[in-house]
Amino acid sequence: MDISSRIKHTNLKPEATPADIEQLCREAIAHRFGAVCVNSSYVALARNVLVGSDVHISCVVGFPLGAATTAAKAAEAAGAVQQGAAEIDMVMAIGRAKAGDWAYVTDDIHQVVRAAAPQAVKVILETGLLTDEEKDQACQAAVAAGAAFVKTSTGFGHGGATVADVQRMARAVRGRARIKASGGIRDFKTAAAMIAAGADRLGTSSGVAIVEGAHRDGE
Repeated sequence: MDISSRIKHTNLKPEATPADIEQLCREAIAHRFGAVCVNSSYVALARNVLVGSDVHISCVVGFPLGAATTAAKAAEAAGAVQQGAAEIDMVMAIGRAKAGDWAYVTDDIHQVVRAAAPQAVKVILETGLLTDEEKDQACQAAVAAGAAFVKTSTGFGHGGATVADVQRMARAVRGRARIKASGGIRDFKTAAAMIAAGADRLGTSSGVAIVEGAHRDGE
């Protein structure tokens, strides 16, 4: 199991300093993580630190509430791509989903997909706030809007990734999108369980601990 390349080494804390982001990037290079995940104001800094490496940059958009206007999300996504982001992790319009306004949710995602093109967009569902039916509908909206991934959680909301949710999302997308598990993944055992359940990517601030755990376990 090549777990390092699946890890998106993450620091989205509001108090994260430029020095913290530089350290995040250096750790990603040292451990051969697939990407770092940062807020949009740090994309350019991450690009400069990662130059010459194989580590990509993911950037969150509309984070962590998903309640920004569609225009604001699209503009943030376009700006991040221009500065070097290879992937966009947008937060779904959660309140609209709870209200059953799936046309709004789908268009919101589609506009970000268009703004980020040709880079991939992941849609953060915030599964801890959704019913099982809403999780299914959110996955379907993301696929219909052209998103490349659906993602479990921000890590800032209610609950995080669960094996059951990853399995459910994999069934809902039916191979038409990939799965990113994020939120509460702090050790190798949990990371491996998410991958076994169907997760293609792992969003975590504990990447170093996870790969060190893998080495201890002989993986």
